[in-house]
Amino acid sequence: MSKHEVTVTVNGRPQQACVEARMTLVDLLRDVLRQTGTHVGCEHGVCGACTVLFNGRPIRSCLMFAVQADAADIVTVEGLADASGNLSVLQDAFWEAHGLQCGYCTPGMLIAAQALLEETVTPTDEEIREAISGNLCRCTGYQQIIEAIRLASRSSTAQVADHDE
Repeated sequence: MSKHEVTVTVNGRPQQACVEARMTLVDLLRDVLRQTGTHVGCEHGVCGACTVLFNGRPIRSCLMFAVQADAADIVTVEGLADASGNLSVLQDAFWEAHGLQCGYCTPGMLIAAQALLEETVTPTDEEIREAISGNLCRCTGYQQIIEAIRLASRSSTAQVADHDE
Protein backbone atom coordinates (compact mmCIF):
# COMPACT_ATOMS: atom_id res chain seq x y z
CA MET A 1 0.00 0.00 0.00
CA SER A 2 1.35 3.42 -0.90
CA LYS A 3 2.02 5.99 1.79
CA HIS A 4 1.42 9.70 1.50
CA GLU A 5 2.75 12.63 3.50
CA VAL A 6 0.02 14.90 4.86
CA THR A 7 0.26 18.14 6.77
CA VAL A 8 -2.74 19.34 8.75
CA THR A 9 -3.29 21.97 11.39
CA VAL A 10 -5.12 20.38 14.32
CA ASN A 11 -6.38 22.64 17.09
CA GLY A 12 -3.99 25.35 15.96
CA ARG A 13 -0.89 23.13 15.79
CA PRO A 14 0.71 22.02 12.50
CA GLN A 15 1.04 18.24 12.31
CA GLN A 16 2.65 15.94 9.76
CA ALA A 17 2.08 12.26 9.18
CA CYS A 18 2.78 9.56 6.64
CA VAL A 19 -0.48 7.70 5.99
CA GLU A 20 -1.81 4.94 3.79
CA ALA A 21 -4.19 6.14 1.09
CA ARG A 22 -7.09 4.23 2.71
CA MET A 23 -6.69 5.74 6.22
CA THR A 24 -9.68 7.82 7.28
CA LEU A 25 -9.37 11.22 8.86
CA VAL A 26 -10.84 9.95 12.13
CA ASP A 27 -8.15 7.25 12.28
CA LEU A 28 -5.43 9.83 11.60
CA LEU A 29 -6.78 12.03 14.38
CA ARG A 30 -7.21 9.25 16.95
CA ASP A 31 -4.49 6.71 16.16
CA VAL A 32 -1.69 8.87 14.79
CA LEU A 33 -2.21 12.35 16.24
CA ARG A 34 -3.69 11.06 19.56
CA GLN A 35 -6.73 13.37 19.47
CA THR A 36 -8.93 10.67 21.01
CA GLY A 37 -11.83 12.95 21.90
CA THR A 38 -13.19 12.43 18.40
CA HIS A 39 -15.15 9.18 18.63
CA VAL A 40 -15.65 6.43 16.09
CA GLY A 41 -19.25 5.30 15.99
CA CYS A 42 -20.98 3.87 12.95
CA GLU A 43 -18.15 4.46 10.43
CA HIS A 44 -20.84 5.27 7.85
CA GLY A 45 -21.38 8.99 8.55
CA VAL A 46 -24.74 8.44 10.20
CA CYS A 47 -24.18 8.91 13.94
CA GLY A 48 -22.09 12.11 14.05
CA ALA A 49 -19.73 10.91 16.81
CA CYS A 50 -16.72 11.66 14.61
CA THR A 51 -17.74 15.24 13.72
CA VAL A 52 -14.88 17.76 13.52
CA LEU A 53 -14.58 21.26 12.13
CA PHE A 54 -12.82 21.06 8.77
CA ASN A 55 -11.80 24.48 7.51
CA GLY A 56 -14.56 25.88 9.73
CA ARG A 57 -17.32 23.51 8.61
CA PRO A 58 -18.60 20.46 10.52
CA ILE A 59 -17.87 17.18 8.70
CA ARG A 60 -17.92 13.48 9.47
CA SER A 61 -14.26 12.50 9.76
CA CYS A 62 -15.08 8.82 9.16
CA LEU A 63 -16.15 9.68 5.61
CA MET A 64 -12.98 11.47 4.57
CA PHE A 65 -9.61 10.00 3.80
CA ALA A 66 -6.68 11.51 5.63
CA VAL A 67 -4.97 12.33 2.33
CA GLN A 68 -7.97 14.51 1.42
CA ALA A 69 -7.30 16.61 4.52
CA ASP A 70 -3.81 17.69 3.43
CA ALA A 71 -3.34 21.42 4.21
CA ALA A 72 -6.65 21.61 6.12
CA ASP A 73 -7.39 23.34 9.40
CA ILE A 74 -9.14 20.91 11.76
CA VAL A 75 -10.68 21.52 15.16
CA THR A 76 -11.51 18.55 17.36
CA VAL A 77 -13.33 18.62 20.69
CA GLU A 78 -9.94 19.05 22.40
CA GLY A 79 -9.58 22.35 20.55
CA LEU A 80 -12.65 23.86 22.18
CA ALA A 81 -10.96 24.28 25.57
CA ASP A 82 -8.42 27.07 26.01
CA ALA A 83 -4.66 26.49 26.21
CA SER A 84 -4.85 26.11 30.00
CA GLY A 85 -7.46 23.37 29.67
CA ASN A 86 -10.35 25.54 30.87
CA LEU A 87 -13.66 24.49 29.36
CA SER A 88 -15.18 26.68 26.68
CA VAL A 89 -18.48 28.42 27.34
CA LEU A 90 -20.19 25.68 25.31
CA GLN A 91 -18.49 22.82 27.14
CA ASP A 92 -19.34 24.42 30.48
CA ALA A 93 -22.97 24.82 29.39
CA PHE A 94 -23.18 21.11 28.52
CA TRP A 95 -21.92 20.33 32.01
CA GLU A 96 -24.24 22.85 33.66
CA ALA A 97 -27.39 21.77 31.78
CA HIS A 98 -26.61 18.03 31.99
CA GLY A 99 -26.35 17.87 28.21
CA LEU A 100 -24.52 14.57 28.33
CA GLN A 101 -24.93 11.21 29.95
CA CYS A 102 -22.75 8.42 28.60
CA GLY A 103 -20.70 11.03 26.70
CA TYR A 104 -20.20 9.06 23.51
CA CYS A 105 -22.05 11.51 21.27
CA THR A 106 -20.86 14.56 23.21
CA PRO A 107 -17.75 15.45 21.14
CA GLY A 108 -19.75 15.43 17.91
CA MET A 109 -22.61 17.36 19.52
CA LEU A 110 -20.19 19.96 20.85
CA ILE A 111 -18.57 20.42 17.45
CA ALA A 112 -21.95 20.70 15.68
CA ALA A 113 -23.09 23.23 18.30
CA GLN A 114 -19.82 25.17 18.03
CA ALA A 115 -20.28 25.46 14.26
CA LEU A 116 -23.83 26.74 14.81
CA LEU A 117 -22.79 29.31 17.42
CA GLU A 118 -19.99 30.58 15.20
CA GLU A 119 -22.59 31.32 12.48
CA THR A 120 -25.59 32.31 14.61
CA VAL A 121 -25.01 34.07 17.92
CA THR A 122 -28.56 33.59 19.21
CA PRO A 123 -30.04 30.59 17.42
CA THR A 124 -33.68 29.62 17.73
CA ASP A 125 -34.61 26.21 19.09
CA GLU A 126 -35.42 25.16 15.52
CA GLU A 127 -31.93 26.23 14.34
CA ILE A 128 -30.39 24.31 17.24
CA ARG A 129 -32.40 21.18 16.38
CA GLU A 130 -31.37 21.49 12.73
CA ALA A 131 -27.69 21.93 13.63
CA ILE A 132 -27.57 18.79 15.78
CA SER A 133 -29.99 16.73 13.67
CA GLY A 134 -27.17 14.66 12.20
CA ASN A 135 -25.85 13.64 15.61
CA LEU A 136 -27.46 10.68 17.33
CA CYS A 137 -27.84 10.48 21.10
CA ARG A 138 -29.42 7.49 22.77
CA CYS A 139 -29.25 8.74 26.36
CA THR A 140 -30.50 12.29 26.88
CA GLY A 141 -33.56 12.68 24.68
CA TYR A 142 -31.90 15.84 23.29
CA GLN A 143 -33.76 18.30 25.54
CA GLN A 144 -30.76 18.90 27.82
CA ILE A 145 -28.51 19.25 24.79
CA ILE A 146 -30.78 21.91 23.32
CA GLU A 147 -30.91 23.68 26.69
CA ALA A 148 -27.09 23.53 26.94
CA ILE A 149 -26.70 25.17 23.53
CA ARG A 150 -29.28 27.81 24.47
CA LEU A 151 -27.38 28.43 27.73
CA ALA A 152 -24.07 28.75 25.87
CA SER A 153 -25.65 31.23 23.47
CA ARG A 154 -26.97 33.35 26.34
CA SER A 155 -23.64 33.15 28.19
CA SER A 156 -21.66 34.13 25.11
CA THR A 157 -24.00 37.03 24.38
CA ALA A 158 -23.70 38.21 28.00
CA GLN A 159 -19.89 37.99 27.87
CA VAL A 160 -19.80 40.09 24.70
CA ALA A 161 -22.13 42.66 26.28
CA ASP A 162 -19.98 42.82 29.46
CA HIS A 163 -16.84 43.20 27.34
CA ASP A 164 -18.36 46.05 25.30
CA GLU A 165 -19.24 48.10 28.41
